[in-house]
Amino acid sequence: MKKMDYLLFFSVVLLSIFGLFMIYSSSSIWAEYRFQDSFHYVKYQAIFFFVGVLLMIIISRIPYFLYYRFSNWILLFSFFLLVLVLIPGIGSIRNGSRSWFGVASFGIQPSEAAKISLIIFTSKYFSVSQDYVKNYFRGIFPILFISFLFFGLIMLQPDLGTGLILLVSVLSILFIAGVDWKFFLFGGILGICGIVFLIIIAPYRMSRITSFLNPWEDALGSGFQMIQSLYAIGPGGLLGLGYLHSIQKHFYLPEPQTDFIFSIIAEEFGFVGVLFVLFLFGMILYRSIGISRRCSNSFGKYLSFGILFQLIFQAVMNLMVVVGLIPVTGVTLPFLSYGGSSLLVSMASIGIILNISRNSC
Repeated sequence: MKKMDYLLFFSVVLLSIFGLFMIYSSSSIWAEYRFQDSFHYVKYQAIFFFVGVLLMIIISRIPYFLYYRFSNWILLFSFFLLVLVLIPGIGSIRNGSRSWFGVASFGIQPSEAAKISLIIFTSKYFSVSQDYVKNYFRGIFPILFISFLFFGLIMLQPDLGTGLILLVSVLSILFIAGVDWKFFLFGGILGICGIVFLIIIAPYRMSRITSFLNPWEDALGSGFQMIQSLYAIGPGGLLGLGYLHSIQKHFYLPEPQTDFIFSIIAEEFGFVGVLFVLFLFGMILYRSIGISRRCSNSFGKYLSFGILFQLIFQAVMNLMVVVGLIPVTGVTLPFLSYGGSSLLVSMASIGIILNISRNSC
């Protein structure tokens, strides 16, 4: 094996360490109020960080073709977990979604593992035969059926943001595999119809859209998070208010350590802090694309690109929510937001890309 891609590795580690500092800054007030311990959130995140780094190093040494061999079992196990979490008494409800397994004080979210398992299966599926790309009924529709089955289970929790990331990640692999563009045009029309249907069956999603278009129409209700996020970003200026000097984290912005942690970064570190975060994500994107392009094995190429696209798409969705470009989706910012399951899966995913680089590129 070649040496590890240290630039990619340290970009992820540095971004995650910065996330630890920001989780403490954004959550200390809430943690002191709820648990009488300002370090409550950052302590748990630090545990997952060290485990995640160790996991990333270990996975970077596991030959990635083993995922090809066991992809069916990995997918079935993820499917089993998604079903199991929906059973009352087994799955835990947090923020209105039954999407967690409670283990002592920790929470495990099976939908995070489901995203990477579907990427592995889809990558194997299209690397088996190029004929699958050209045959809708034999090649494309079966993988779409599995994807929508997973999407449906995630929507039962419900978790629209994670479901969309899962579907779009699969579509990205279909795109680089060479599926005809007309399929994406037709799929886009169906997707719009599907979103309309999801809004009809759950009216609260319409309130999120209306609050996105004009959050001040319901400033104390559906538009509250969006407004408080913009109030955090606005005063940041060039250099920000300074570390630990955020105003919005003082019970204005709800749970700022999760979905809206980027707002606190912009408030405390200003435009310079925003550029720092974007630079590290850009470095992850640059190194991972290079690994995917150099990989001669089709499975490794699809797998590395699918993982990269999933992480970057999730980051872009979060940033667009924070600055008010799309409605609130409940999607976290990879490597930065508080959440052990998200951090472990994200680091494990980077570990797979590092192994692809070491073995076949």
